[in-house]
Amino acid sequence: MERKNIKIEFRYDGSGYYGFQRQPDKVTIQGEIEKVLKIVTKEDINLISAGRTDRGVHANHQVSNFYTSSTIPVEKYKYLLTRALPKDIDILSVEEVDENFNARHDAKMREYVYIISWEKNPFEARYCKYVKDKIDAGKLEKIFSSFLGIHDFRNFRLSDCVSKVTIREIYSIDVKYFSETKLKIYIRGSAFLKSQVRIMVGTALEVYYKNLAENHIDLMLNNFSKEYKKNLVEAEGLYLNKINYSQKK
Repeated sequence: MERKNIKIEFRYDGSGYYGFQRQPDKVTIQGEIEKVLKIVTKEDINLISAGRTDRGVHANHQVSNFYTSSTIPVEKYKYLLTRALPKDIDILSVEEVDENFNARHDAKMREYVYIISWEKNPFEARYCKYVKDKIDAGKLEKIFSSFLGIHDFRNFRLSDCVSKVTIREIYSIDVKYFSETKLKIYIRGSAFLKSQVRIMVGTALEVYYKNLAENHIDLMLNNFSKEYKKNLVEAEGLYLNKINYSQKK
């Protein structure tokens, strides 16, 4: 029976999940989608995905692919998945792709966005980080500039990260206001280590608030002879925002 390679693009609210990656006895995004796909295809399905977000992290754009021998027409998958999945997981598109397409390894660029607000709003508590005072976007962006380029990010990952290669390239970082009370931090790179973005943002904020020295980021990127505290910012403000397969933009 002919095997198909199916690509799905989707978004989700990560508030009620133990992260993206499948875990025993835990409700995860990957687990929920694979559970529905097993019912639909009558096969054990393994999603190959562009990113694996932490518990509480959201996604505006996630991409996965899976292989199946099911005879279900590709155009029916979106309807079947949408009908069966929880309302906080939304399927954007489904298509058959080349057999060699790999959602993880073929991605050229991953963009994360982190939202910070200085307006306390209980209805937004799961979707942004609250700070007491307005942040100077230009000043914060200058601090983030230390991350640009190719670096060894071994000091910007959690101890349970299993990646053997810790060299990553950061293409660009922009800090922009998008309302009178909020800003977004856009971080674009080739790929990211476990919790790398959250530690980058947390460390930059500590430098911004003068809790760490101005050269602290440079030290963490170049000095591997000591252990540094991991300033892990809250997950709620973080979104996997865009996956690009054609160019580094």
